[in-house]
Amino acid sequence: MRARVEAAPKFLNLLQIRFPIGAIASIGHRISGVLLVLSLPLLALALDRSLHSEAEFAVLRDLVSAPWRAVLLALLVWAATHHLLAGIRHLLMDVGIGSGLSQARTSAWAAIVAAAIVALIAAARWLA
Repeated sequence: MRARVEAAPKFLNLLQIRFPIGAIASIGHRISGVLLVLSLPLLALALDRSLHSEAEFAVLRDLVSAPWRAVLLALLVWAATHHLLAGIRHLLMDVGIGSGLSQARTSAWAAIVAAAIVALIAAARWLA
């Protein structure tokens, strides 16, 4: 006997898929981790150069003060903050704290909103 084969979807519109907030926080955790790993060599180089002399620190400070670079730094602040908060959230849920559905949704929202607020504060501080 032949098994009935159902037709696969022909078109998958990713903009119509509604992910739960926990999945968005988890995906953000992964994206922020990748951003942090990719930026680590540049940040280490910037730290090394800034510690050589006051003149090199001033050059680095002037380099970072451009508005589009301040936005990139705010993105890195978001990545670090979100990765930290979502990581703590995941660790607590692994030990059974906050693993109920309503608590998990609340903690996901809290991690996303807190990281966005910290990044916006950093951007406003650098752009001011």
